[in-house]
Amino acid sequence: MPAAGPKALAVAVYAGPDGQLIDARESGVEGVACVDDAARACGLLCRLWAATANLALRAWAEGLLDFVLWMRAGEGSWLNFVYDWEGSRNVDGPTSAPGVNFWQARATCALADAALLLGHETARDALGEALATAAAASPPSDVRTLHALAAIDLLRHATDPWLATRLVDWCDEIASSRSGVTLLNHPEERGHPHLWGHVQEAALIDAGGMLGREDLRKAAVESADSVFVDVIRSGCDLPQVRAYDVQSAALVMDRLAEGTGDPRYGELGRLARGWFAGRNPTGRPTYDRGRGRVADGIDGRKVSRDSGAESNVAAGMALVDDPMVLELARTWIGPESA
Repeated sequence: MPAAGPKALAVAVYAGPDGQLIDARESGVEGVACVDDAARACGLLCRLWAATANLALRAWAEGLLDFVLWMRAGEGSWLNFVYDWEGSRNVDGPTSAPGVNFWQARATCALADAALLLGHETARDALGEALATAAAASPPSDVRTLHALAAIDLLRHATDPWLATRLVDWCDEIASSRSGVTLLNHPEERGHPHLWGHVQEAALIDAGGMLGREDLRKAAVESADSVFVDVIRSGCDLPQVRAYDVQSAALVMDRLAEGTGDPRYGELGRLARGWFAGRNPTGRPTYDRGRGRVADGIDGRKVSRDSGAESNVAAGMALVDDPMVLELARTWIGPESA
């Protein structure tokens, strides 16, 4: 993405069965690449760099970060999409306009990862503005959870009284958005919460331990048991399942296993990851290790033939500790080898 800088990179939103690139058009003409995907990919690559010290991974993470920083709309907010590979920015589309939304929150998380894992000073400078903008808004619970997870990571590395106070406020927001024991993604949600990006329980169990708040820990456990346990045991037997649903389930189970010491959650996390290897209603892998490609999901009993950025990044995040994935990461030489 040379418009964003000489080394800037972005990730194509979708690819068809034969690798042909497909624009996003779910909400009108959206674009070819977005901050949402680039920020998550940057976070994945930062983690793989930390695990492997492979300089090619660091360089790709920094290239994606250049794109994310270039897409800032000012005052701690971001545009999301570019219409083309020349870098024409989508400034007012419903899935691209600036605000405190998913792409703002994911950009904030990427800045935190880059600051903590890469020691990137420009990211650190932009991070403060992003957090201040987040603190001044009242986004839905699923968006707020991303701010809370970034705050938790930052507070593990350094004391920050302002951010610690914000984390208390944000966790109270998350815990109050519920139906019975079930944490909701947004106030209007009805029925079983969608699993896409539902990681509220992960934030609350971590924050509960950090803040000494047993009420947050209790809320996390009760909601996770309600939202995830039966779904995971069924092999994620739902009408439609995406890789991000499974990543969310695995993350919550991992954090509960660590936060409670209950091995049941560790086993449920392992079972959730089995979805990628064929522990799903189709019995077929959604991660084709031979092609290095993750399907866009399962609809009914059919594995999608398409493969988008979100699916591949979400699978990478879910499988970031997988020995085979780590071995690939250690020997990876750059985007052209993918």
